Order: sequence, then C-alpha cells, then structure tokens
Amino acid sequence: MDIPLHDPSIDPIAQARHDRRRFVGALLLSAGFIALLWWIKMFEVWSGTSFSWLGVQPRTAFGLIGVVTAPLLHGSVGHLINNTLALLVLGTLSFSVYPRAAKPAIVLIWLGSGLGIWLIGRDSTHLGASGLSHGLMFFLFVLGLLRRDRAGIAAAMIAFFLYGGMVLSVLPGDPQVSWEAHLSGAICGVVAALLWFRRDPVPPRKRYSWEDEEDMLEEPLAAQERAMYEPEAPVDVPVLWVRPEAEPNGKVIAFPDVQRRPPNDQATP
Repeated sequence: MDIPLHDPSIDPIAQARHDRRRFVGALLLSAGFIALLWWIKMFEVWSGTSFSWLGVQPRTAFGLIGVVTAPLLHGSVGHLINNTLALLVLGTLSFSVYPRAAKPAIVLIWLGSGLGIWLIGRDSTHLGASGLSHGLMFFLFVLGLLRRDRAGIAAAMIAFFLYGGMVLSVLPGDPQVSWEAHLSGAICGVVAALLWFRRDPVPPRKRYSWEDEEDMLEEPLAAQERAMYEPEAPVDVPVLWVRPEAEPNGKVIAFPDVQRRPPNDQATP
C-alpha cells in the first residue's frame, strides 16, 4: 500500500471547489444513467411492449445479447425502484472517490456479471441492474479495506451501512430474484478492486498542528539522549596528563660498556 505524503498546504478553497465539482459530476452521471433506465421502462409501459427477450438467457447463443442489454431492462416498475436509489448512491460514491478506477470497474462489472449469469444461471430470462449495484457495493467496500485513506474508508462505511444486506443476497433465496446476477456482480466488484486499487492517487495526509508541536518537543530530547550515550569527539576530550619536557640543562649519563665475566668457579679456556 502506498504511504500518503503530508498535505502540501493546498488552497482549501480551491480544493473544496474541486471536490464539489467532482461530486456533482459523479451525481449527474449516475442520475443520467438512471434516467435512461426510467425512459426505457416508461417506453415499455406506454407502448405496451416488453423488451424482456433481450435479457440474459443462460447457455444460449442468442442469450449472449443480454450480457450487454440486460442491465438496461427491468421486469417491473417496482424492480426498477428498488435499484434506483442503490445505483444513485453507489454510482456517485464510486465516480467521486475513485474517478479513474470506476470507469474500467463499471465495464468489468457490467459484462462480467452478464457472463456469470450466462454460465451459471437458471433456465430463465435474467434482467435488471442488480448485478451492477452489487458489484459497485463490493467494489467500494474492498477498495476501502485496501487503500485505508479517509475518503476510501468513508465511502466503504457508507456503502456497507446502507447496502450491507447485499452480502446475504448473493446466496440462493427468493426464486423470483436472480441471485446469480448478485453473485456474479459481487465477484466482479471484488476483482475490479484488486486490479485497480492503485489507479487513483492516494490523497495527501493532512498534517495537524499538534504533530509539529510533538516534533519540536522530540528534538531537544533526542539531543539530550545523543549527549548521554554518544562519546564526545577527540578534540573535546580534556587532557588529563602531559609528559614533562626534558630540562634544558640536563645531562645524559653514559653507562660503561662492561663485559660480562664468567663466575669464579668456572675456568677460562
């Protein structure tokens, strides 16, 4: 994991304006996609037609079309209402906190969840954006665990607090609910988080005033410890004894060259 650097003292007004602009852009993008879903459903209701035949039909060649079209279609207005708020919240969080990673993640979750349904789904027609919403929830939650920065943790907590029940909906339950779409979307969301959790730069860590105060207090303590345990430089060590110099009028006594004589009890040759 990347270690966030200290905040380089960016203008707070400019930073707030930038964050607000990115949040509004993510909100408009999510709202635009939801408006498209509602327009398609209203067209079905007003025209009396149904596009359910464009859903995912597992293990059929024609059913592969639903990998692309199924998230745009819903079986009823109630089904669409259930997905609307989740897509709005999770989509806004994803594109505002992770604008770079969210783009490929959406593509992977969209296509991967459809392919997962096509491979493991029951013999029925599967449609709806539930796989997309489940994928975004798991994407945000796993990214928060991996990155552990303030924005990521906040997004993960919001997503899990509001939609943590999606963890249980990936298991078989109501026969009218495509748990295969939920499971495939959740797996793709986890994979997307593992692949692209470094795609967005880590935000700088704010440095608080009390951290500067601690550094100022630690510096004199560190100097005292160094003075206590480190030896002084040689030039600073006081000289305890100086060899006295020879007196100028002193005399050197020469010792005579005395040859060694043998003992008295030994004869000389």
